[in-house]
Amino acid sequence: MEITSDLKPVPVPDAQSAGFWEAAANHVLAIQQCDQCGFYSHPPVDICRRCLSPERSFHYEPVSGRATVRTWTVVRDALLAGFAEDVPYVLAEAELDEQEGLRLVMFLVDGKESEMRVGMAVEVTFDDVATGISVPHFRTAVSR
Repeated sequence: MEITSDLKPVPVPDAQSAGFWEAAANHVLAIQQCDQCGFYSHPPVDICRRCLSPERSFHYEPVSGRATVRTWTVVRDALLAGFAEDVPYVLAEAELDEQEGLRLVMFLVDGKESEMRVGMAVEVTFDDVATGISVPHFRTAVSR
């Protein structure tokens, strides 16, 4: 992440995360998937945690973006000045529908207005933060 004093950090993809960020730029949530066994991993890994294949072969597979909240926290202090206008905000850890245990932690855009609860349905949405760069967030699901 590139950090400046008064702006939010902007993602800087590396070789391992490039597929995730390329998909996000097109408003698609894509998760690293093992070519050997189909297991999803996030954050990206070098060796599949399920099959431990020495092939180290992965691709980024689009997923639905539908998830279930497992836990959350309310952030009340901006540790970086770029987040000061967002305080308080909700960070939610949610399990994606595609695979048990596949969890992401993201900003919940309507978290301040939501009655938070474990089991709440959320879905991905995207924030275009710079030219060609979008950051995925969660929002309360409208239908499931």
